[in-house]
Amino acid sequence: MSMFRFFLIISTFFFVSLALRFWNLGQFNTLVFDEVYYAKFANNYLTQTPFFNSHPPLTEYLIAIGIWMGSWFPASPDITNNLTGSWHSTVSYRWLNALTGSFFPIILGAIAYQLTHRYSYTIIVTFLATLEGLFLVESRYALNNIYLVNFGLLSHLLFLLFINQKKYLCLTLSGIFLGAASAIKWNGLGFLLGIYLIIFIVYLSQKLKHLFDSRNLGIVENINCLKPSLLLFNLLVIPMFTYSILWLPYLLLNPEYSWWEIHQKIWSFHQSIGDSSDVHPYCSKWYSWLIMARPIAYFYEKINTPSGTIIYDVHAMGNPILWWLATGSILIFSIFMIVTLFKQKYNPYLSVILFIIINYFANLLPWTLVSRCTFLYHYMPSYSFSLLGIGLIIEQCLISGLIINRRLGIILLLLISFAFIYWLPIYLGLPLSLRGFDLRMLPNWI
Repeated sequence: MSMFRFFLIISTFFFVSLALRFWNLGQFNTLVFDEVYYAKFANNYLTQTPFFNSHPPLTEYLIAIGIWMGSWFPASPDITNNLTGSWHSTVSYRWLNALTGSFFPIILGAIAYQLTHRYSYTIIVTFLATLEGLFLVESRYALNNIYLVNFGLLSHLLFLLFINQKKYLCLTLSGIFLGAASAIKWNGLGFLLGIYLIIFIVYLSQKLKHLFDSRNLGIVENINCLKPSLLLFNLLVIPMFTYSILWLPYLLLNPEYSWWEIHQKIWSFHQSIGDSSDVHPYCSKWYSWLIMARPIAYFYEKINTPSGTIIYDVHAMGNPILWWLATGSILIFSIFMIVTLFKQKYNPYLSVILFIIINYFANLLPWTLVSRCTFLYHYMPSYSFSLLGIGLIIEQCLISGLIINRRLGIILLLLISFAFIYWLPIYLGLPLSLRGFDLRMLPNWI
């Protein structure tokens, strides 16, 4: 495949992603789900109104910038409200999220390329990320999870670029984005943990050479030539500095709290949240995320018309077929890695699988220690890496010499595409008949 054709395909996916996120973005002239917090808090920065935020403040800065820039353009009264505390259009507090989310498939595809340098793998991963519903929904409203995932993935992309190209600026930028991800939510530290674990595995392999074939570490083997002081500065000092400096606007607006006091207050707030349906009807345990047992209804409206009942529903849920296949890929790769890692036999895919598995569990397993109510969107960082996993399996099917494998790869892509189209009304909030809505919902999803 020529580079021109490759970029043409990737660009097509990007414009599809962009169109899906900006289509009818102003609909539902209200605050949807946690927009009641993030959009309001963002407006507080513009009106200089003190408030308490239970998360780090970077999300609200970004949404505030979006509102400020959006105020330059006229808006229809049909999409304007004062629910944030000032009169703003719904597009003004959503458009920057939509733009940011449009780059999610590109970033994940770029990681796939840095791991393998194969156009085929990059195209498939980008295609799968374009057809993922949860990231589409999260991008269309003034929420914080798309910033968390994109910043975290950018940190890993830059880390891989540094390993491949030895450009120290990439390592510094990786540290900055790690700090930025943590300044969205504290679980952004999972991306940092993933990098630390990869470095640890590489150094451990040098101590246990009799157990590891170093060729299996692939590109991450290049970490061995790096000075520990360089890694510590860029992957510890830089993230901490970035995270701390991003608190300044919040602390200036709320001078009654010191940096340490606000962290204690946030910690106490989350510790006080219970874990039951009484806290929130869509609470879900971490293990239920693997099968998408409990998606979240972000918006629901039933309208009775002379011709029948119309449902407008937005569910924060993934593409079911893609979701379940991605979980299956993690199970397959976990078994494969355990069986293969200690064998003195070279496997060209082990380094890619190692990268996927380590980052998947680094972002998932810390949630097993959390006692408060959690939600499906907390799984998004882990799920991003599982998309790399199912992408690798489908690519291997499509390039296989066996026709049955190639047909399987095509069938999987068709099923994923069909599922995305089928559930698209739920992602975009398109009108559905009562029967059409019921057909798209499993009993535990409602």
